[in-house]
Amino acid sequence: MRCAGILLPVFSLPNRYGIGSFGEEAYGFIDFLADCGQAYWQVLPIGPTIYGDSPYQPPSVYAGNPYFVAPGLLQADGWLSERECAEHRMGGAYIDYARLFETRYKLLETAYKRFSQTPPPDFAAFKEENAYWLDCYCLFMVVKGLNGGKAMAEWSAEHKNYRLQLERKAEYADGAEFWAFVQYCFFKQWNALKAYANGKGIRIIGDRPIYSALDSADVWANPEYFQLDAELNPTAVAGVPPDLFSEDGQLWGNPLYNWDEIKKRGFDFWTRNFDFLFKQFDTVRVDHFRGFAAYYSIPTGSATAKNGEWFDAPWREFFTALKSRYGVGRIITEDLGAIDDKVKGMLAFCGYPGMKIFEFAFGEDDSAYLPKNYPENCVAYTGTHDNMTCKQWLGALNGKERRRLRRTIKRRLFEGRVAACIRNVLNSRADTVIIPMQDYMELGAAARINFPSTLGGNWIWRLPRGYDAPKLKKHILMLTNERNNDATNQGERRQ
Repeated sequence: MRCAGILLPVFSLPNRYGIGSFGEEAYGFIDFLADCGQAYWQVLPIGPTIYGDSPYQPPSVYAGNPYFVAPGLLQADGWLSERECAEHRMGGAYIDYARLFETRYKLLETAYKRFSQTPPPDFAAFKEENAYWLDCYCLFMVVKGLNGGKAMAEWSAEHKNYRLQLERKAEYADGAEFWAFVQYCFFKQWNALKAYANGKGIRIIGDRPIYSALDSADVWANPEYFQLDAELNPTAVAGVPPDLFSEDGQLWGNPLYNWDEIKKRGFDFWTRNFDFLFKQFDTVRVDHFRGFAAYYSIPTGSATAKNGEWFDAPWREFFTALKSRYGVGRIITEDLGAIDDKVKGMLAFCGYPGMKIFEFAFGEDDSAYLPKNYPENCVAYTGTHDNMTCKQWLGALNGKERRRLRRTIKRRLFEGRVAACIRNVLNSRADTVIIPMQDYMELGAAARINFPSTLGGNWIWRLPRGYDAPKLKKHILMLTNERNNDATNQGERRQ
């Protein structure tokens, strides 16, 4: 069935507390999606942010972002007062992560003091159900605090030793209980929001970074699954080689997987995580999917990603295990970048839908990214969080690209260029089309989410209030209905 949706990070939701959360504005956005005839809300990773505020470098592939816990809902639970919430309100068109770091945890600690006096009955059940990841995450955060928030690479040998710290967990119990409280609040609020979305006919697409961050509970507690030395330093790191977009490539710095060990243990590192993710989301987009076929290994200490080497991963055995466990309907592959025959073979074997990006279509004639060339089994976008907004991109096209674009979109009378681009993607054969919210609003460079391989100024855009004006809702609904009607007509013609 053909479906459409909108891409908007949780952190971009508007509210009075400086960053998006699971409060009333999130429910309002879901109502907006339903009013616009949408079937999906796609989000970016919802884990905690540390390094560069990037959601793709979380300290746990399980934990949720404390900033997304809605103060208003904590007030409704009786753990915060109206005055305490009001003191932490902040406006601004962009997210101020430094200010959030200085203030939000203090607010959560205030809530925890009241919560801890009489914890609700389901708190113990939450901790027991999630103990397999929650215990080590909470311990990690306590030890991180003892090290002044420094990255694990800067910890003492004693603190880097997870087993040794586990023996001392009784000393850390109160601190660990605070972090468990934060996660309890996060998932209580998130699960309620997801249930509301599903009740409105909206399914949520999550996002799973392929690699764990070096500064993470995942690496700290499971070093055997990663390519590390005895001091937990990576022996090689992840990234991608130079391409048309970056002459130095991208040096991510994440530790690489020890696939021999992961395979020997029946891929349990991954299946446990997917079991968890499929409780939190209806579908999961897996970032840098080609890394499952072969991964790019860059020598530790390299200044750029130029001198890496490709190594094979046991993808056939891995995806045989995943398909037998989950089928093929719940994973979306981020299959962009260097796609060779090996990767194409893996994608064909998996059967998962890949991604088609409209903005990539005009550097050559008859590109696979042109809407007329999309297969049904794909998810199509005008652009993603890593790309320019459609309006910004249109202004940056060269002469040859503009001519190709004019031949492709065939604008209607009085139709703007951005609207024509969106319409062409929606009317493609792709089973699913996801449009970034900024593109529907025809916003420019100031609304870009991320510029890859840069630090600072990313992940900060906030959706302005008043986005849900009747005119925009009518426009989105009209385009979506046209897509659905086109699908009906195509089906009748095939019959």
